[in-house]
Amino acid sequence: MDAALGEARAAIDHGDIPVGAVLLDSSGTIVASDHNRREERGDATAHAEMLVLSERSRAHDQWRLSGHTLVVTLEPCPMCAMAAVWARVDRIVYGAADLKAGGVWSLFNIPQDERLNHHIEVVAGIMENECRAVLAGFFESERRS
Repeated sequence: MDAALGEARAAIDHGDIPVGAVLLDSSGTIVASDHNRREERGDATAHAEMLVLSERSRAHDQWRLSGHTLVVTLEPCPMCAMAAVWARVDRIVYGAADLKAGGVWSLFNIPQDERLNHHIEVVAGIMENECRAVLAGFFESERRS
């Protein structure tokens, strides 16, 4: 989660909401890392999670990411949660819940939806206070400007 927090802080440099993600392989090695780049790229889909899944798929030349863990500072939205299901990741680990747009627990439970053919283990609340602090600092700064 420390690496994901570092990525989240990097998003602030270009005015993006500070969400960072890393993808771990089955041995726990970071194989992809990125942060939100929606503002930077002008692309609504440039969420940190989408970027790391795409990066690893291209590098791995394989869309199936079985054995991988997605670590993200904020609960993934429905788009990102579904992308993780499609990519067949084994686990999602996140820091802060997203009560307005969460696709993993807060609003939807996409990774455990029985209607889907792949289910993902979810671990929530890892370094939650630190993840919330980065987000709160960003939004406080935005309100002042």
